[in-house]
Amino acid sequence: MVFTIAIKEWKLLLKEKGTFFWLLLLPILFIVLFGTVFSSMGDTKVSLPYIDMNGTQASQAFLASLGEKSGYNLEEKAAGDLDDQISRIQSGKQSALLVLPQGFGSALAGSDGARASIELYSDPNSQTVAPLRSTLENIANGMRESKIEGALKAAGESDAQIKNTMAPLIVIDDKPQNATANNSVTQVVPGYTVMFVFFIIISMIRRFLGDKSSGMTARLRTTRMSPIGYLLGMWIAYLGVALAQCTVLLAFGHIAYDVQLGDIVAVAVVVFMLALCGTGIGLALCMIVRGENQGIGFTQLIALGGAVLGGLWFPIEYMPRTMRTISHFVPQYWAQKAFQDIMVRGVHLSGVLPSIAALAGFAAAGLLVALLRFRGFMQSALD
Repeated sequence: MVFTIAIKEWKLLLKEKGTFFWLLLLPILFIVLFGTVFSSMGDTKVSLPYIDMNGTQASQAFLASLGEKSGYNLEEKAAGDLDDQISRIQSGKQSALLVLPQGFGSALAGSDGARASIELYSDPNSQTVAPLRSTLENIANGMRESKIEGALKAAGESDAQIKNTMAPLIVIDDKPQNATANNSVTQVVPGYTVMFVFFIIISMIRRFLGDKSSGMTARLRTTRMSPIGYLLGMWIAYLGVALAQCTVLLAFGHIAYDVQLGDIVAVAVVVFMLALCGTGIGLALCMIVRGENQGIGFTQLIALGGAVLGGLWFPIEYMPRTMRTISHFVPQYWAQKAFQDIMVRGVHLSGVLPSIAALAGFAAAGLLVALLRFRGFMQSALD
């Protein structure tokens, strides 16, 4: 009888077009939207308008070096466009303008200590300005080192002596510790998978309250099915839906964006505990809320609030210390942490046991509340 209830729920869900939209189509659209945007950000060149008032071989070499080393798409503007370009920056239509003034080449080639200058007009609120300034400083440092090397050669230094003098004082020995490179897609795919699992609570609330208002819950007293059997059958139905939802979304991320899932056994256990947690909390809400609108409001609070606090939209490291502490009290944090540990850091099942235990705790709390409130729910169906 328990599985009869579950099968009945699956059939009803398959007939509802909204189920596929909320549980599969919408999260896939989110993954495609943000995954495509973030995955292509590194390949997109930022346009950088410039005005070369110097027009010498030295200025052209500097611009060529900037375009080669920075990846900026340089756009030449006429000297007469200076005021218009500055106006565009002031109005927020443009982030920066680079100007090589007259005398740039002669100052660069001079030996009297004169410094060549460049003018950078910029919007300080733009996030592209800081990387551009760093690139310009790196090019300037490289040109300074070349000039020093030339002076050392002119002074009669040998190549070995010059190499020793120009060697950096600090060498960075890069030792990556993660199994795979972390990028925005490895944040997006598991993040939205975790987020939309909790939206299944809306379907659960609608079904429980619908059965209650239609009189089906009250008629259970006239059948051989026990009330607990009804509750268990409904829970199994939505647990299966949540498992299928996670499987489809993670498989889509792997196929479409080559997200490395890592230890499949560990991922499967985390998915199961996440589904258990989401449906357990959903059962508790079904027993507590007094109406569908109230239930949807609570669901959105749990799903969206947990997404922010749990680091589903952006890495948890970006949050203030206080918020990072609070995030430990939402299940989304532990689910996302487990997925990141497995997919990015190459952790196996034993390494995510604390996250699994936390999800189990949230699931147990939800199921306990549901069991304690179930008698009152059934009684209200008879009133």
